This record gives sequence, structure tokens and C-alpha cells, in this order.
Amino acid sequence: MSSPTLTDKVAKMIRQDILKGDLRPGQKLVVAELKEKYCVGASPIREALVQLSWSKYVKLEPQKGCWVAPVSKEELNDLYESLRVVSSVLLKKAIAMGDETWELEVLTSYHKLSRIQNVVEEFDSAEWEERHQQFHIALLEGADSKNMFEFFSDLINQVKRYRFLALSENSLSDDLFNIDEHEMIMKLVLAKNSEQAAELLDRHLHGSMKRIEQVIEAA
Repeated sequence: MSSPTLTDKVAKMIRQDILKGDLRPGQKLVVAELKEKYCVGASPIREALVQLSWSKYVKLEPQKGCWVAPVSKEELNDLYESLRVVSSVLLKKAIAMGDETWELEVLTSYHKLSRIQNVVEEFDSAEWEERHQQFHIALLEGADSKNMFEFFSDLINQVKRYRFLALSENSLSDDLFNIDEHEMIMKLVLAKNSEQAAELLDRHLHGSMKRIEQVIEAA
């Protein structure tokens, strides 16, 4: 059995290739081909694929094979509907319970997000997505709700695959980089305006879903 460290490394490489679009939704994953691509043995490849199936990046069917998980409008809607519900609850709890350390983290994560758009000379959409996800995580980390936050983390990691898919469409990418909405959410959160903050966050998530829908419908 291969070491967990090697399995994790291989899983990370495959996951990144799925996010970048090098491995496309619905593409069959053949162990022999992946061995050659990543220069590792069959065992860590198989274990990595099982690991990625837990996070729903990969679809495994016993005796049939393995594929990059397909995408669908139905799954996208379900993910975002769940994300909108849990995000609203967590945000209101975070605003009610969050301390100064949490407020500083919200401000810092927003600052890092805004800098990549306003300061970095060559815009990096993949880095934006990483900082964008961290901003959403920071918003909700102040809520003292471990199980609900774990559910949120699982959802946002599944949604990430759809957001990266949308980035492959240059005509839609700019719509996903709306710093103004993030600034307003940040200001409402720090002002402890929980109702308006939750309402704007919900609109933001719904808008993102609708823009990604266009990519799926056009495919």
C-alpha cells in the first residue's frame, strides 16, 4: 500500500488538472494513462481516485471504471440552493458571535481579494478563485457551528469545480470577478448589519449560479 503522503500528492495533482480543465467532465480516467501522466505507480493512482470520489470530483463505478464527475444544471442548482441556505444561517451567527480576530480576518481576506484585481499587473483568475473562496470562508468562520461549517466547506469545494469550468469561458469570466459586491458584503458584515449582509450574500450566490448556468447550457 502506498504512503498517504504520496496518495495525497497524486490526488492533489489530479484535482488541479480537473479544475484547470486538462481533465474534462465525463472523461474516462484510465489508470495506465494516469501512471504515465503523473509518473507514479498504479496503487497511489487508484487510492487517489477513491479519495477524489469522496469529494465528488471523480465518479467510480465498480467493474466499469472511473470518470471525471460530470456536471449538470440540476446538480449546480442543488449545490447553490444548499450553499445559500447554510451560508445565510452561518453568516448571521458569525455576525452575532464573531470577535475582533474574526473581524480582522474578514477585512484581511477582502483586502487580499481586492489587491489581486486592483494591484497585480497580470490578472490571475485561478488565484482570484482561491482568494475568493477564502473570503467566503472567512465570512462564516466566526459562527460557532462545527458541523454546519463542515457542510458548507464540502459544498463550496464542490461548487469550486463549476466556477473553474466557467472560467474557461472568457465571455463570462469577467462577470465572476465583481469586487464591488464583495466590498459591500464586507462593510455590512463589519457594521453588524446581519439582515442586509445575508440578503446581499444570497443575491451574490444566486447571481454566480445563474452565470455558471449559462456555461452549462451553452456546452
